[in-house]
Amino acid sequence: MASLLGLPLTLALLAGCGGSGSGGGGGDGGPGKGRRPAGAHVTIRVPADAPTISAAVSLARPGDLVLVAPGVYHESVRIRTAGVTLRGTSRDKVVIDGRLRQPNGVVVAAPGVAVENLTVENNTQNGVLVTGSAAAVAGLPGRSGGYDTGDEPVTFLKSFLVSYVTATRNGLYGIYAFSAQNGVIEHSYTSGGADSGIYVGQCKPCRIVVRDNVAELNAVGYEGTNASGDMYVVGNRLAGNRVGLTTDSDHQEKLLPQRGAVVAGNLIADNQQARTPEQADGGWGIGVGVDGGSGDEFLRNRITGNADAGFVITATADIPPDGNRIMDNTFAANGVDIGWTFPNATRGKGNCLHGNTLRTTVPARLAATASCPVPAASTTPSGTWARPTPPAGIPFTDVAVPGPQPQFPNATTTGATAVPAVPALPDTADIPLPSPSLLADRALVRTS
Repeated sequence: MASLLGLPLTLALLAGCGGSGSGGGGGDGGPGKGRRPAGAHVTIRVPADAPTISAAVSLARPGDLVLVAPGVYHESVRIRTAGVTLRGTSRDKVVIDGRLRQPNGVVVAAPGVAVENLTVENNTQNGVLVTGSAAAVAGLPGRSGGYDTGDEPVTFLKSFLVSYVTATRNGLYGIYAFSAQNGVIEHSYTSGGADSGIYVGQCKPCRIVVRDNVAELNAVGYEGTNASGDMYVVGNRLAGNRVGLTTDSDHQEKLLPQRGAVVAGNLIADNQQARTPEQADGGWGIGVGVDGGSGDEFLRNRITGNADAGFVITATADIPPDGNRIMDNTFAANGVDIGWTFPNATRGKGNCLHGNTLRTTVPARLAATASCPVPAASTTPSGTWARPTPPAGIPFTDVAVPGPQPQFPNATTTGATAVPAVPALPDTADIPLPSPSLLADRALVRTS
């Protein structure tokens, strides 16, 4: 009768159907097992209907919900069926633990998948990986993470949702969307990412929204590499990392250069923590870093308490940062509020400021000399400042255990999540300057 009310059926003892070759529990499941009604969406419960999450996912069909009971699950889950929802009944008590023996906790390799309300930890590379790249799914030795560096064309995974997920103490990225489009990462918590807590890479146009997340105690809170076009990072707490946020262009990935991201309404504060994994390039004490990224907008962010600099613009060896706009942000208590520095011959053009509350810039008087709009061909000036010596990092496995996090509403009674083909993109005019206490109830690190 539940199916008549629009709720999914529970497919009891579904694991017993696996040997029938139906690939999803359809047809006659054998004596006493029953038959999946035509077109029905079912709930597959772990461990009641399948002994492991991976076994349940292998039985699922599009529109099914895999609902996981509290427990510690030592497995790497790969979702290859479109439109499946993987959800824990308790965010803090459903734990996928890699025990430092596997690269990834959850790999999403099919469109329309939702991953919700669980914890993923102790993986050598990624907590949750969402990707259309075969190389990324396969992974590569060491810290490479499976980047695309060959001549094969880029293949995108289209449409995904990661929501109410805790990803902590993972050796590369907590939540990693790579060669993926049309997705949302929301209401999640990342810490102990040895590279970054949340990473979006190699997408154009991305049409990805990263919102209402807490990223702390990572090497970098959020990183967007070669992530261009309708790429929104809004309303997040990127505080208490070594570096808060970076947008950059990198030859390790395709779709150079990075262009056209919007970073708005975020708290980017106190990114000078010592008890964090060491950032690969040695960065520390920086709120926002733009490294060869262009055409990005930074709107109404609160950027405070970063010991080196609140906002840095620089260039990669051969890719300039051009046409970035820094507008209506509040800066306070940073070593330098805004610093533009180009240590090699590559220089940016057309970068500008407007309406910011700030104290110091390098070079001096940028608010006047680089006020928006500036000519697109206007060369961005360069300067230097005394920069602090970063403290030594700690192993990602030693990062503090997160506190309890908000639960997905009605996790046990809500059916599978329908992931839209294209997410609704935010109207930047509606995004306010955040409070200094934004999402503080979910965080360990208290900002100054």
